[in-house]
Amino acid sequence: MTKIAPGALATVEWRGKPVWVVRRTPEVLARLQTLRAELTDPDSQVSSQQPKYAANTVRSIRPETFVCVGLCTHLGCIPSFRPDPDSVQPGWPGGFYCPCHGSKFDLAGRVFKGSPAPINLLVPRYSFESDERLLIGRDSEGDAK
Repeated sequence: MTKIAPGALATVEWRGKPVWVVRRTPEVLARLQTLRAELTDPDSQVSSQQPKYAANTVRSIRPETFVCVGLCTHLGCIPSFRPDPDSVQPGWPGGFYCPCHGSKFDLAGRVFKGSPAPINLLVPRYSFESDERLLIGRDSEGDAK
C-alpha cells in the first residue's frame, strides 16, 4: 500500500459502493489512542461493523492501512475526508465528517458521541495479496456477504 502517500486516501468501488483506503501516519495512529472517551463504540463492540480481525483500536489488519466503506451509517451519505486537526471545528482530531447531518468519525471510522450515526463506519472483509495489492470482499474466512 506504499503507492498511497502517508496521510492520503484512495477511493475504489466495490459492489457499487465507495471503499476508502487510508494510509495513516504514526501521528494519526498515536492520536487514535487518545479519543476513547469521545467515541460511542471505541472497541467496536457491534460485531456487524467489521470482521473479527478489525475489532481493535485501529480497526485494521495493519495499523497504517485503514479500509472502510465510505458511507455514513446514519442515512448513507458520503462523508468528506477531513484529516487535518481543527479543520471541522476547534479540537477536531481529523477524520471523516458527514455534511448531510453532521456525523463525525475518527480516522479509524469510529463514530463520535453525539453524532446521528448509530454505529462506526463499516469495514469490509479484506486481505493483502502482497505489500502492494489489497483484495476487498474476501479474506481467510471467505467472501463478504
